[in-house]
Formats: sequence, structure tokens, C-alpha cells
Amino acid sequence: MRKFDTKVQYLKYKVLREVARQAWQDTLLENVLDIPKIIVPGKQPTMRCCVYKERAILAERVKLAMGGSADNPNVIEVIDIACDECPVGGYEVTNACRGCLAHRCEDVCRRGAISFDENHVAHIDKTKCVECGQCAKVCPYTAIVSRKRPCQNACKVKAISMNEEKAATIDNNKCISCGACVYQCPFGAIMDKSYMLNVIDLLRKSEQGRSYKLYAIVAPSISSQFNYARLGQVISGLKALGFHTVVEAALGADMVAEAESRELAEKGFLTSSCCPAFVTYIRQSFPQLLPMVSHNLSPMAAIARFIKETTPDAKTIFIGPCTAKKAEAQLDTVKPYIDAVLTFEELQALFDSRDLDITTLPEDVLDNASYFGRIFARSGGLSDAVAEGLKEQNIDFDLKPCVCDGIEACRMALLKKSKNVLDANFIEGMACLGGCIGGAGCLTHGEKNKAEVDKYGREAYEKTIADATSVLK
Repeated sequence: MRKFDTKVQYLKYKVLREVARQAWQDTLLENVLDIPKIIVPGKQPTMRCCVYKERAILAERVKLAMGGSADNPNVIEVIDIACDECPVGGYEVTNACRGCLAHRCEDVCRRGAISFDENHVAHIDKTKCVECGQCAKVCPYTAIVSRKRPCQNACKVKAISMNEEKAATIDNNKCISCGACVYQCPFGAIMDKSYMLNVIDLLRKSEQGRSYKLYAIVAPSISSQFNYARLGQVISGLKALGFHTVVEAALGADMVAEAESRELAEKGFLTSSCCPAFVTYIRQSFPQLLPMVSHNLSPMAAIARFIKETTPDAKTIFIGPCTAKKAEAQLDTVKPYIDAVLTFEELQALFDSRDLDITTLPEDVLDNASYFGRIFARSGGLSDAVAEGLKEQNIDFDLKPCVCDGIEACRMALLKKSKNVLDANFIEGMACLGGCIGGAGCLTHGEKNKAEVDKYGREAYEKTIADATSVLK
């Protein structure tokens, strides 16, 4: 079965795998300049106009795989040299224009940007056009289309624009690190920084007998990934890499569901705090609603805090689908509990850098959380878990959730709440479509992932949230 959705992901993986392999062998610094040649060994380019440009772009990918620019606080960066194949973008008149007499496009344009040639065919003056899109709406032939770049279409917070060289640029004051642009860019010109080398360093020191236990905290969406192997084999693979213990972040989700249901009943209205991209979006675009954000840590941070408090010599690595978790791990409120974050893409690269064929491994067990903790991975799961938390704790509260599937739905819900017209008392905010199963760091995306998460959750259906969290008390 295919390990990745796209060839862009596969290219990114090859760079990550080679960087990891050199790091394990302690030859990274001496061979770093040769990695592009290792990946593209011949003289013929495989993707670009010439092999030299291809290797120059690969060199930039290697830098990001090694942590990226320390001067840029964002975990998402643009590879300028790779961002040169997309059209400039904006509204354009296609050859579907019939040169009609109505000229509705001209009438609706307030900037006078529409003109006509001798055949009555419309043209748009880019120096006057403000990209309002009104002309496209009124054209009876739908002859005017938006040629936005894929990254701009993907970015629902309008953090991406074009610089003077027509390369994408990211406004860090607007970016929520969701990684939608990373996944959607067809040239792989936008990439998330990798902190994989930090993890390899911890694993190597652990092998050398350093006095700490290395915990892998895996997101519940792992049940929908690595579809070429069994989940138990993935767990065995993590231990073969050198992790002492593998823990479900879903157990942290159970902790959050318990606490968040109580907080909701006390305050009467709440927005979730599990998705770091959603919380960042509130902070940047709806700061007046910040007091309504749940004060609970995310499931990742909650379970990591428990591990650190009960095992003083522990080091914790979160492994999941989310690029925004890399940014969350740098927050002062989370940094003491999380030592590094890996995506599923990076975990696959780690497995293969050690030549670990996880399909040959025996199945280990990952059995901590409840059904409700595990379904946090998909949209609607958090709301179901909060409802269960209220029920199990006998809290009399009429829950009215607003489930937001993607950042556009989040924006509408927050806008309604800011105007006091939202008919809900709990906003479940997930920046990615489908929830965490749509995260940019997933190996695969799609509707089938939701079914896999629910199936995995049902394996723990006999457990209540209280059953799951009882082991923590």
C-alpha cells in the first residue's frame, strides 16, 4: 500500500530520511552538502529544469529538515527558490467570454478595471483590480475565474501574499501554523521545520545509558495512519527506535474531557483549547473572546505534564499529525512538559532511516484511553467527549455544541459569538478539515481515516472516561 498521498510528500520524506540516517551515523555535518546529490545522483533532473536547481532546492529542504532558520520563529517556512512555477494569480478573463452586450462585469466594477477590445471581449486592468470578485459573480458565462495560487487558496487566515519576486511570503502575525499551505503546495515550496534531530539526539543518549526514560506520546489519529502495517507493529517500531514507553495522547484527551465539562458547566460558555491553531486564531483575530477559551491544557500537554510530575527523569516526545503542535510546544505554558514534536511523516522517515520494517515486528499493545478520548482525532469527537464527561459526573448542564470543521467554520462561529447571535454554549474548534485526521503531517488524508479512528475507539468502548483516568489518580 502507498505510504503517502502525494509525490511531494515522498520527496520531503526522502530528505528527512537521509538527514536522519546521517545523524544516526554521526556523519551529518561532514556529509550535509552531499545529501542533494545522494537524493538526485545522476546528471538528469527528475522534477526541475536542471539538476543544479533541483539540488539547490534540495539543499534548502535539508536546512529545514535540520531545524530551519533560527531567525524565523514560525515553524512554517517558504523555500523561495522552489516557489517560481505558479501564475501570479488574481481574476482573469478566459476564452469563455462571448463578448456579450450586457457588460454586467463592467457595470459592477467600482474601480473601472474592466475594458473591452474591438470584439467586445472583456479585459482586466491589474493595476486597478482589487480582487473583489464581483465581476466573476455576475458573468453569465462564468468566463471570469480566480487564479489564486494553491497556497493562498489553502490559507484561510490570509497569511500568504506574494513578494516582489512573486514568491509566496508568510505573515507571521496572521499565520496559525496549521500547515494547510504545506500540504497543498504542488511544488513543495512551503515546508514545516523538523525537530527530528533533537529526537535522534535524545534517542542516542538514551542508548548510551543516560538516566532518563523516553516517552512517545502518540496522537489518537495514529490509528488512521501507517495503513500498510498494524497499529501494534507501529508501537513495537517506536520501542525498537529506543522509546522506553508509548502512551496515548487520548488518555490526556480523557483528562481534558473531564475537566473541560466541569469548566463549561461553571462558566456557561466555552471554546475548546485542544487545537493550537484554533487558539492562535482566536488570539490573533478575536482577542476579545480569549477569556472564553478553556483554561485546560491540550491533551498533548496534559498527559505530558502528568508524566513529568510522576516520573521526574522522563523526556516526552509528541508524535502526531499537526504542524501547529510544534509551535505549541514552544509556548511557555507547554515547554516544560514537551521536549520535542514529530509528525507522522517524520516518524516514517525515522523508521526507514534505521531500516526498520515494522511489518515484520510483533504487535505490542496500546491500551490506555476510552472511546471518547480516542475520537478526539476527528471533528465532533471532542463535543461527544464533553457530553459524556457531563453525564459521567452527573452534571446538570444543557450542552449545545457548535462543531467547527475547518478554520472557515471556526471563523463563522466566533464571529456570531462576538455579535452574541450564536445559538451554542460550546465551540469545538478544529483548524483542519475533518479534525486532526486532516492535519498537514499525516501520511494519508481522506474520509476513510474517520472510519479508522472510530473503529479504534470502539476497541475501548467498554471503558468510561472515568475508567481511563482512574489510573492517573
